[in-house]
Amino acid sequence: MPLDEKDRHTLLALARQAIERGVAGKPPAQREPAAFSDALREKGACFVTLTIGGELRGCIGSLEATRALALDVEGHALDAAVNDYRFPPVTPEDVPRLRIELSVLSSPVPLGYCGGDDLLGKLRPGIDGVILESGQRRATFLPQVWEKVPRAVDFLGLLCEKLGVRGDAWQRGGLRVSTYCVESFEEEPPER
Repeated sequence: MPLDEKDRHTLLALARQAIERGVAGKPPAQREPAAFSDALREKGACFVTLTIGGELRGCIGSLEATRALALDVEGHALDAAVNDYRFPPVTPEDVPRLRIELSVLSSPVPLGYCGGDDLLGKLRPGIDGVILESGQRRATFLPQVWEKVPRAVDFLGLLCEKLGVRGDAWQRGGLRVSTYCVESFEEEPPER
């Protein structure tokens, strides 16, 4: 069920507050679960994407719902700001320039396929987030990645590389594939 506008606003505010407090060295805010709507108390999985000037600055999330959605957003917001190994930690000076995007995930659904052509035919570019798994490793691209990589062949090749396997591994049919959808929303661009 889609989140209403109030819940979206609350989640974005929670994400920003978690980043502001964490970057300033303050402990997380202590909140009573009753302070949240039913939708935000339900278990949920999300990814928090941070950008500055349209450039990625951090992105961390979870694929399975293990805690209340509000808590998942808070935890991943701070992790995206300070624990994304691809970037140095966000500084207090960076915080006002950050733009926060939240992607609330549906439950992943295994996608059976017989070879590369079958997989290409089953994917829905622009709609499906994709998870690839090989052994204990797994990698995902959110549906928003289709905007930058619209060709499914390229999308899967890059996702294979992220997984740590050859870029054409998806064509052999040995990978486990799951798909999911997201409800995505973001803050207004920061003032300049």
